[in-house]
Amino acid sequence: MDDRTVLVLNGPNLNLLGEREPGVYGHDTLADVEALCVEAAAAHGLTVDFRQTNHEGTLVDWVQEGRSGIAGIVVNAAGYTHTSVALRDALSACRVPRVEVHISDIHAREEFRRHSYLTDVCDHHVIGHGVRGYAEAVDWVGAGRSVTSR
Repeated sequence: MDDRTVLVLNGPNLNLLGEREPGVYGHDTLADVEALCVEAAAAHGLTVDFRQTNHEGTLVDWVQEGRSGIAGIVVNAAGYTHTSVALRDALSACRVPRVEVHISDIHAREEFRRHSYLTDVCDHHVIGHGVRGYAEAVDWVGAGRSVTSR
């Protein structure tokens, strides 16, 4: 990874996009999301390193790997959003822009989904915009990079 890379991280069960609760998450697959991110990044001269895991420690490792020297991190921590202090702490150590993404509106769902441990350590949030929210997040990273590189 280098300073032209956007690290896009996906947490548990996002590998089941298109199958799991399509009424909530839609019919697009994780491969469709990756294609959106790659297209959005290319418009800013960036590349994407796109990853998914069902394991909390792996997400923490990946955040630490990308904590500096890249364009930014886009993270949809899925269920770990509401439970992981470890992921929050890893994100707080980052020196790159961080964007929290959620496909559904977590604030309009069950009570336990309304709290995010990541909100206060991320620089931007895209919540409830469907899978297009990922492209918006990558665009935000790219736009910020263009402003700071002038």
